[in-house]
Amino acid sequence: MKEQKIHSGWKNTLHEIIYEADTPLGKFFDIVLFVLIILSVILVMLESVKEVDQNFHKILLTLEWVVTIFFTLEYIARLISIKKPWKYVFSFYGIIDLVSTIPLYLSYIFAGSQVLLAVRAFRLLRIFRILKLVKFMGEASQLKAALKASRAKIAVFIYVVMILSVIMGTIMYLIESNEAGFTSIPRSIYWTIVTLTTVGYGDIAPQTNLGQFLATIIMVLGYGIIAVPTGIVTVEFSRHKNGDKTKSVVHTNTQACPSCASEGHRDDASNCYNCGELL
Repeated sequence: MKEQKIHSGWKNTLHEIIYEADTPLGKFFDIVLFVLIILSVILVMLESVKEVDQNFHKILLTLEWVVTIFFTLEYIARLISIKKPWKYVFSFYGIIDLVSTIPLYLSYIFAGSQVLLAVRAFRLLRIFRILKLVKFMGEASQLKAALKASRAKIAVFIYVVMILSVIMGTIMYLIESNEAGFTSIPRSIYWTIVTLTTVGYGDIAPQTNLGQFLATIIMVLGYGIIAVPTGIVTVEFSRHKNGDKTKSVVHTNTQACPSCASEGHRDDASNCYNCGELL
């Protein structure tokens, strides 16, 4: 019985350090994790520069092995510190952690000149570690709430933009010739979207006066279209920050359920909202 309590005790301590940041050790672990994620992304970028990789390949590989081993140990520790490991394995961050950790191992398993391109693709998956940085953003909860509240309005807005793009693209296909690049309705719709978003690649351009006049209207509409979703999210963000206090409260604790690893609990919560486990 005593051994069982000791076993449960160190697992709880490990859980607090890895999954939470309310303790000094938890904060220190998150800082180390943050630095290693940034370092890993930098290493991936440097490896893509031929001159740097040729001159410092061994150093880059050694550093990458250090980072990979740390993330491997972190992944294992996350599995053994919760009662239901599969909840973490199939969670968003669990999948990201696995996908961003295994590429270096896979590059040695699938070694050989005939699969160099596949190996390179595997190793580039390490860039997904940057997604782990989301959990370190303090204002992420407010932004997430604003985006969630805006999703219906933004969906309708995108729907209207797509309809407008199809109509304008079809009209441009009728007005312009194949020589100008408007060879099909889908290609004309592509030009309309590029113009609406003010990107303007220049690979296709209207040649007729009527086509240029319509292009001008689309360009002007583009400025308004860009501003609309920004305004929608800004209004919702302000509402969550300054509106109804019962809805705009941001809970700052980092407590994770020791059973299913669910996060985002209220500061005054005593049980997990997902599985009911005591926090």
